[in-house]
Amino acid sequence: MIKKLRQIRDFVQQELAFETSGHDFTHIMRVVSLARKILESETANDELVLVTAYLHDVSDDKVTTNPAAKRAKIRQKLVEIGYDDAFIADVFEIIDHMSFSANLQNAYQLSIEGQIVQDADRLDAIGAIGIARTFYFGGHFGEVMYDPRIMPRTNMDKAEYRQRGTVINHFYEKLLKLEDDMNTPTAKKIAAHRQKVMRDFLKEFVAEWQGER
Repeated sequence: MIKKLRQIRDFVQQELAFETSGHDFTHIMRVVSLARKILESETANDELVLVTAYLHDVSDDKVTTNPAAKRAKIRQKLVEIGYDDAFIADVFEIIDHMSFSANLQNAYQLSIEGQIVQDADRLDAIGAIGIARTFYFGGHFGEVMYDPRIMPRTNMDKAEYRQRGTVINHFYEKLLKLEDDMNTPTAKKIAAHRQKVMRDFLKEFVAEWQGER
């Protein structure tokens, strides 16, 4: 498994070499590390978890204009490495249903492996790293940092969610909701601390914006 994971890691590093929206290779490595941490307390197919953690953003429409081509490239790589069709199908089953946007209208029941990858990915979206990635993403796409006249959106579908808002509103539209959506006890514990970091930051941000600090 170690040799296969090394090949996948190298493939992902190459695929995301020019990614500048906060879904780069360093994000992938943090997600893999978090997935390993969660696996210490869960019974699951470790290989499926780690392979999917490495690959989960390669074909995402946030980082590529041609998701179908990237999916084909992922499949080809997995076949070359020696994975069978059933394993590859399990990888894509998780990738296709783990994102926040894929669960906006109906929550998808993931396997335990999918829950672990989802938790790891969501943990990297919150806390201090999450704050940094949110502003990095917003700057990349030219989003307004903050406008108190623009209220956070609610009850969005995927198309509405993909429309640009403000950076600060993204915390209320998504990030502050993630703590309650964690699946595993390990992730819930980590998320509780990271949630506090974000709430403290937002309180300070608004106070400084309004000239109170």
